[in-house]
Parts: sequence; structure tokens; C-alpha cells
Amino acid sequence: MELVTADDVRAAATRLQGHVVRTPLTAGPPGADFLLKPESLQATGAFKIRGATNAVALLGPGQRRSGVVTHSSGNHGQALALAAARHGAPCTVVVPEGAPEVKVDRIRALGARVVMAPPREREAVAGELARTEGLALIPPFDDPDVIAGQGTVGLEILEQSPEVTTVVVPVGGGGLASGVSTAAWTVHPRRVRVIGVEPELAADAAESLSVGHPVTWPPERTGRTMADGVRVGLSERTFAHLAARLDGIVTVTEDEIARAVGVLAHGARVVAEPSGALAAAALLAGRIDTVPGRPEATVAVVSGGNADPGLFARLVAQG
Repeated sequence: MELVTADDVRAAATRLQGHVVRTPLTAGPPGADFLLKPESLQATGAFKIRGATNAVALLGPGQRRSGVVTHSSGNHGQALALAAARHGAPCTVVVPEGAPEVKVDRIRALGARVVMAPPREREAVAGELARTEGLALIPPFDDPDVIAGQGTVGLEILEQSPEVTTVVVPVGGGGLASGVSTAAWTVHPRRVRVIGVEPELAADAAESLSVGHPVTWPPERTGRTMADGVRVGLSERTFAHLAARLDGIVTVTEDEIARAVGVLAHGARVVAEPSGALAAAALLAGRIDTVPGRPEATVAVVSGGNADPGLFARLVAQG
């Protein structure tokens, strides 16, 4: 399997100009030796708009007229709905039953058709719709154009903080981590390490990398984590990227995720959904070493801010 290249990421960055927010690096909580890359500032509240926009931009006119389809718990669905609307393409999103209502409502508000399916069947349902209706399937992460688009997060970090030596990213399906670790290869001769973070209750990527092949955890197992955006496992494609390029992966507890959401809100004025707070959670818990007094050396990607309002209010109140 061919891996996405640094040139693919650079080409995506050119393609995305004027279509996505070049999110800033902002200060972490008081006393923290790391900066934040708040992808929650994107139009759809998460980094997913990058990969979706790149993939739709690369479709031919006929494919755009026919429309696109994906399967998503929310953030990629919103991103694809917006990217498709900007290009005049119909969009269908297969959403797993039990997804946060706030995300499903936003997908519909962006003009997409929503099809609900059991979590185990969402990918199959999306594939069937692609075949029967002639739609272009744009997966949430198992796609080289999507991975290249997500890699622009890393490319921006490298440009914004020349002193960066560590980038920390959440890991779900692995598209973001695959793209960012690919972008890190553009730095020469200095080496930038990329560390992934998963919840302990959905640590299928950590297990996969440990045993040397993709391992799938069932929905009833990953469904225990509040970080709903990372309840999916790696694909063969993203596993190949992470096995070759990710420098390490750590896990965090539910209490550490909850604390990070509150700390980011109170201490950094950043809204993060639980999945989006994973990188900060690992750093706040001391799972990853930082450079004392040099926050510019470490960047935590806040991958999204589409939190369920009730859950977010509870976590912030606890913090």
C-alpha cells in the first residue's frame, strides 16, 4: 500500500487555501509547557473539514453532480456536508444510532441527508448507497485524499512554531495522526516526533501497534468512553501510516479526559469535546514529556469542539 507523501500534504494545503481556517497556536492552561492548536475554530468545529474539502475538491464534475456519501458519528459528516454544499454536490451521511444529537442536527442543518444505522453496519450501509445510487464514497479516514488534507494541521504547526519538537494528536480512525506524522517528515534535518493519544476504554490503535496488525474492538467496548469521536478503529491504510511514522501512543483515563475538558475551558478559554481534549489530557497527566519553560516546543492538537451541551456543562462545572 502506498503511503501519503509530504508532497500530497503540501498540495492539499494549496487546495485548501481560502476554504478552511488556518487555526492559530494559542497558550495552554496557566503553567502548562505546551501550546494548543484549536481546530475547534473551524467552521464545522473540527479538523475534519480539511480532509473532506480536499477529497471533494479532487472529484470530477460528474461525481460532484451525482453526490457523495460517508459514514460518520458527526464531525466528518458535518465537514463533508459543508464541503459538498460549497461545491454544489448532494451529500448523504450514514450516522450510527446513538450519536450525539447536537452533531446529527448540525449535519442536517448543512443540507445533508441523514441515514441512521446500527454502529456495526454504518460502513456497509454507506457502501451500499454508493453502489446503488452512484455516489462517491468519501470515508472519514480510510482515504489518501482525506489523510493528506488532515496532514495540513501538522504542516501549519511546523510553520507556526519553528521550535516545535513534539506534536500530540488524538487517535480514532487514525486519519489525523497519519497526516500529521506524514507532515512531520517535511522537517529536515531536525526531527519532530508525533505522539498519539487514545482513551483507555477505546485503545484499539495502541493494541494494534503493539501486536503489529489492526485489531478491532466491538462497539459495545469502545462505547464506554465519553470520547465518542474516537470510538472507531484503524483501517489497514491508517495502520500502515502509523506503524511507519507515529513515534508513540499513550492512553488516558475517563477522569483525565473530563479534567482536560474543564481545564481547557477555564484555563485556556478553549471549547473541546472529549475527543478533542485527548492530547491535552495526556500532557496534563504527565504521560508525555515536555520541555520546561519552552511551551513552543510541544503542541497539543484540540481536534474538535462539538461537545454535547449537557455533558460539556457537567465537565466544566467539575473543573
